Amino acid sequence: MKRYFLPLLFCGIFMVMAGDILAQSVKISAEVRPRYEFRHGYKTLFPDDAKAASYVSQRTRLNGFFANKTFKAYISLQDVRVWGDVNQLNTGDTVGFSVHEAWAQVKFAKFLHLKVGRMEIIYDDHRIFGSVGWAQQARSHDAAILKFFFGDSHKLDAGFAINAMQQSLYKVAYTNKNYKTIQWLHYHGDFGKSGISVLFLNNGLAYDAAAADTTKAYDEKIAYSQTIGARYTFKGKKIKFNAAVYYQGGKNKSNNDLSATYFAGDISFHLVKGFSFGLGGEYLSGTATKDKGLSGEKDKSFTPFYGTNHKFNGWMDYFYVGNHGGNVGLIDIYLPLKFKVKKLSFALIPHYLMSAATVSKSIPDESRDVNEWKDYGSGLGAEIDFVVKYTITKSVNIQGGYSQMFATETMQVLKGGNYQNTNNWGWIMLTFKPTFFNSDNKK
Repeated sequence: MKRYFLPLLFCGIFMVMAGDILAQSVKISAEVRPRYEFRHGYKTLFPDDAKAASYVSQRTRLNGFFANKTFKAYISLQDVRVWGDVNQLNTGDTVGFSVHEAWAQVKFAKFLHLKVGRMEIIYDDHRIFGSVGWAQQARSHDAAILKFFFGDSHKLDAGFAINAMQQSLYKVAYTNKNYKTIQWLHYHGDFGKSGISVLFLNNGLAYDAAAADTTKAYDEKIAYSQTIGARYTFKGKKIKFNAAVYYQGGKNKSNNDLSATYFAGDISFHLVKGFSFGLGGEYLSGTATKDKGLSGEKDKSFTPFYGTNHKFNGWMDYFYVGNHGGNVGLIDIYLPLKFKVKKLSFALIPHYLMSAATVSKSIPDESRDVNEWKDYGSGLGAEIDFVVKYTITKSVNIQGGYSQMFATETMQVLKGGNYQNTNNWGWIMLTFKPTFFNSDNKK
């Protein structure tokens, strides 16, 4: 009964709120999203002695939204599971129930709002801040944001967050993989068909200042890095264009000097109704294998900290999805082809992938009793992603995809192993998004 208390309470609160529909908006909705996956080389090269993974995961959400002239509130309760991960007569879940979002936003004036609580943070193309919606659990932050509105075309967010492990009387070391504290500014302005965004992020990560001396107790310090950059977008009827540049400086998570860069640009042509093609590229700087860990050597690896990284660099998630951080960086050239006819859409996106810094391997030289570095070419391989989607109704759709990675010897050195297997991944997903109640429909 305990596990159902919060959902029932949640529904009750929002039904009570629905009383005065002329003065406020109330919406109660849900999401049920099961997804089958076949993994044979997803995220890393497939070992010779392994067998493919095959399973169904599911995300279930109950969402409630309330708004009046003064404030807004939103709650999203979430259950994430793999089919069969617990017994049918289970007494506890492996992943289970959680609060994905729970925030409120108050309007002090037309130009100034304050949003606080647990929330998704999404800016621009999701590269630095994104919801990670592909992952069943997705990403949310505990934060506060001051929102400034300058007319209808310009807005500025000033946000901050500070994390702790628990309520305590004394300082407790922060050992989660999240940031310890962050502050950021994000501006976006629309100028006709063009848009400009500017981001400044001060990212604070906890580290052990006494790690090098095993005789000393854990000594938590905060290493701060700064990410600053801008993004330009152009949305024409026939041509769309995006370009972005970011720089990261300060300290990395080990409190070493950081100096990294990011460049991206893409163009797409919409010359025929329902069909588009384009060309794009990304550069994320990296640190050469031989330079990693060297005393006095700067970390040159760019990190897209809290972005929806599954969206970029191939959907098989070989790069920056819980991996590749602090590594040799990446150059990604891609050619998206998209076609849509009525309720059916297709996308084919080939990627050519290269390292941004030199990949090397330490090889023993027995004649001199030393190790020599062998450098490899920059080419990591090619990935082809294909997806098809059919929209059954506004609230129901089905989609599926297939991806294959054609890895080079350099990729094998980077990922480890000398495997000659096919690396592919397939999936099919159903998404149901029913709306149980919407007061706006009653007005």
